[in-house]
Parts: sequence; structure tokens; C-alpha cells
Amino acid sequence: MDTSDRLNHLMKLRAEASLGGGQERIDKQHAKGAMTARERINMLLDPGSFEEFDMFKTHRCRDFGMDKQVFPGDGVVTGYGTVNGKIVYVFAQDFTVLGGSLSETFAEKICKIMDLAMKNGAPVVGLNDSGGARIQEGIESLAGYTDIFLRNVMASGVVPQISAIFGPCAGGAVYSPALTDFVTMVQGQSYMFLTGPKVVKSVTHEDVTVEELGGAAMHASRSGVSDFAAPSEIEAIEYIKQLLSFMPQNNMESPPMISTNDLPERIAPPLNDIIPDNPNAAYDMKDVILQTVDNGEFVEVKADFAPNIIVGFARYNGMSVGVVANQPAHLSGVLDIDSSVKGARFVRFCDCFNIPIVTFVDVPGFLPGTVQEYGGVIRNGAKILYAFAEATIPKVTVITRKAYGGAYCVMSSKHLRGDINYAWPTAEIAVMGAKGAVGVLYGRQARAEEDPAKYLAEKEKDYQDTVANPYVAAQRGYIDDIIEPANTRLRIIKALKVLENKRDTNPMKKHGNIPL
Repeated sequence: MDTSDRLNHLMKLRAEASLGGGQERIDKQHAKGAMTARERINMLLDPGSFEEFDMFKTHRCRDFGMDKQVFPGDGVVTGYGTVNGKIVYVFAQDFTVLGGSLSETFAEKICKIMDLAMKNGAPVVGLNDSGGARIQEGIESLAGYTDIFLRNVMASGVVPQISAIFGPCAGGAVYSPALTDFVTMVQGQSYMFLTGPKVVKSVTHEDVTVEELGGAAMHASRSGVSDFAAPSEIEAIEYIKQLLSFMPQNNMESPPMISTNDLPERIAPPLNDIIPDNPNAAYDMKDVILQTVDNGEFVEVKADFAPNIIVGFARYNGMSVGVVANQPAHLSGVLDIDSSVKGARFVRFCDCFNIPIVTFVDVPGFLPGTVQEYGGVIRNGAKILYAFAEATIPKVTVITRKAYGGAYCVMSSKHLRGDINYAWPTAEIAVMGAKGAVGVLYGRQARAEEDPAKYLAEKEKDYQDTVANPYVAAQRGYIDDIIEPANTRLRIIKALKVLENKRDTNPMKKHGNIPL
């Protein structure tokens, strides 16, 4: 065979491998509105940047007729490329090849690029579309999954890991995405569950559809497994690109800086009037965020899950930051089990990758009731406390209104090593609200008064004037300054600038024992 024949042979094999399970199966994938593995990679990566590995790798199984079902690449496309010029390692499961089922060699391909990502300090993006373990391979398939899980754990906090679910993801396969930093799903197309509807029916006698059990909407709003339920694959991939734009390549780098035309000293007059006169009236904390960040751009994470807390990414004068904020427009911004876990996980991600945190506080406390207490609100509420206390990144806090009781403590207070803590003049920092406090302090005495209501109203005003304001905390140094709301953007930017070389440490230890 001469050189020309060898090249032709290579081109033929490449063309065969690029078709995955064949044109007929590709057509079926398109018919159900889904892209192929290679189309997804091409959409994610910069044009022409993809370098593929193991295109010709095939499985080794010869049982159950598998010797007649051999496809180059074995159902997963792996390699690296760039996203906005930065190296990213990627794998995309190919549903056209044996339903994207995972084999020993399939897992080896994924493990190879994860190992390279760790060595070279670059993010890993996994595009999942798989029927699960390849049953014909038995233990080899299970071993392959577990090899991937181990690498997910080893890579955690070293390089960013992002998962997208574009089709089925069931059984043990769900644990790899669950171990990654962010998960996005596609509405009406992707699903995740440990056991499917048929098994659920046989064991628990529940009738449930695939969508109800593990669809994108459910995981984005109820379980919190998914960070974003995208309307389409295109929007899911765009969301991944947005997330990557805020992250460093690895835990040894600083987050990216970009130039902006949004002036640092831009004032936001609407913020001076955003807090209602009625202390129990709601307002939208997202308006505060959008008024202060660069160009009003905020990429929210887990928007539909535990909406009483807001988390996401933004920029201040080009600096990448994570934002954590109570949301008084939902459940009055109260902390509960889900919001505590949501906030804690996000804070810990930012701390892993040197991304400063800006926290906006308006929290009346923790949600009371048997549902919360039985569900472990003490243990789960401690998670957000632990996360803020453990974090060594720059932490800037702005208290806009209520900061009551233990909820004040956990929301990046000065006592948890908050670096620069501001308050608006409307801030109320106290053990509890004036009405509740006066009821405890003067309730018995009020019953002896001629006009109990008037007496309590006067005491409430006294409490508000002497305790439930930012000045007492400022006198003790727990608040660094009381600022005009309209100037919040400039004050945050100045704080972040002075903290950019901050160094903080935790005691030497193997790791802490967060109250999981």
C-alpha cells in the first residue's frame, strides 16, 4: 500500500468514525429535535479549534453479539478545544452508537481527557446523552463509571467541571454530573433519575411520567440538581459559555478581567428609593443587583430553585464576582433548608476558584415550622454559615434592610471574616424585628397599661431608634460604613480593588467536616 492509499484509508476511517452509528441513526437524532455529539462540540468550541482523541478506539467485548456491533470511537467523542480562546477539555456522548451506552473503553476515553485537564489546568465540559451502562459488559461498565466518578472528585476544586444533559441520564450515570460544579438540562428533551418510572411503579406503586420524575423543569425547581433548564440545546450551550467566561482555568489562577465601558463611579439614584416605607413590604433584590453590576448583566444560577436566595455571576469594573443575595420578593427573603444549601454550594465554588463574593442582605431570619425542623434546618442552615466562614476569598457585604438574629450572623457578617461590610441607612440589624422584640420585652407590662396598643407602638419606635438600625453595629465596627444606596456600585468596586491581593488562611488540616 503506497502513501496515497494509506492516506485514503485514513480519510475513509475518519469519515466512518465521524458518522458515529451511521446516517440513519443521525437522521433519527435530528428527527427528535436533537443534535449529534459532534454538532454539540462544534457549537460549544471556537470554530476549527477541536482536537479529537481516540477517534478509532473500539470496545473489546465479544459476548452477546457485540463482536458484530463495533463502531470507531465507541459512542463518545473526546478531545479539547477553545471557548473564547481558552482551552477546554470536552467529551460528548453519542446516542447514535448503541444508545450512548458506556463501555470500558468509552470510560477510558473520558478518563484520559479528565486526567489531561487536571495536569494542564483547564476546565472539563461533559455533554451527556446516554442510555446508561452497557449491559453486555457488566462489571467492566460499572468499573468504568466509577473510574469517572473518582476523577470527578479528584478534579473538584482544581478545575471547573460543567455538565450538560441533552437526553437520558439514568441510574449510576447521574452521579458524574451530580459531582460536577454546574449542570444544565434541556426542557422536554433531557431527564435524570436513579430509577425510572417502571421501577418506581413496581416498588412504590406511584404513577409518574419521565418528565415528572426527572425532567429539566423538575430538577431546576424542586430537586436543585440542575442549575438551568434551557429551552433548547443552543441556549444550554450558550449558558455553559457564559459560565466559563467568569471562571479561571483552574484553582491556581485569578478569575478573568475584561474591559468595560460602564464607569465605576456611575450612580444609581433609583436605589435611594427602592426600600419601601413599610418594613414588611417586598421589593425585588434583582433590581439592586442589576443597578450595581457592569452593564446590568447578571448570569443567575439555580434561578427556579429556592428563589428566596439569589446566586450568580456578574462583573464590577470588569472584575468577575459571585453574587449572593436574599430575595425579599419571595418568602420575605427568609433562609430555609433549600436556600441555605444553594447559597453554601455557590459560595464554596467561588472560594475554590478565587472568585470574590458580593453579598446583599435582607433577611428576617430562618423559616420556622415543623417541616423545616424535621427536615434539619439546623444542620442545613449551618452549611451556609460554614461556607462563608471557611471562604478565604474577598468578601464584600451590603445590608440593605433586615438582618435579624442568626440569619444576620450567617450572611457573610464581619464575624465570619467578612472583609468590608456596608449598610444602607435603611438597615435593621437586631436579634429580631421591633414588633417581636417589644412583645417579648414589654408584653406583660403592656397588659397593665390603659392603652396597650399605644404603649407597644411607642416601645417599638424606641426599639427601632435605639437598636434596629445600622448605627449600633457601626459603633462597634461590625459595619465598616453606612453608605448612600445610589453609590453602592462605586463602594463595592473600591472594596474589591483594595482586596484584590488579599491573603487569608485556614488552620492546617486534611479537610473540615461540613455538616452534610
